Amino acid sequence: MKIEIENKERPEELLELINKGRYFTKLKAVPKETNSFTIPLKVSSYNELNLMVSDLLKASIILLNPDANGLSSFTKDFNVNVMTLLEIALQLLPEDEMELLDDLWKFQ
Repeated sequence: MKIEIENKERPEELLELINKGRYFTKLKAVPKETNSFTIPLKVSSYNELNLMVSDLLKASIILLNPDANGLSSFTKDFNVNVMTLLEIALQLLPEDEMELLDDLWKFQ
């Protein structure tokens, strides 16, 4: 009987934990759309945004093109700034949600 009581209390604890409001902050729901979200990506200028997108495209072309030298026909600068790609990845990591997973792990 004690096991049943513990099991009934655990979902309530779980809901209380989730409703604290500090989780699920990375994705922002798109109004009037089902299952659509946006992710904030901080940039300092249009130029920085352009460089980020450019590096993503260059990296994709290089990885998809077996002859990487062919990239030079698309652009003057075919060097990819890997730091930019890593900065994008860092901004996309859902830190608050990872904390929730740590808290949920305690419920197992």
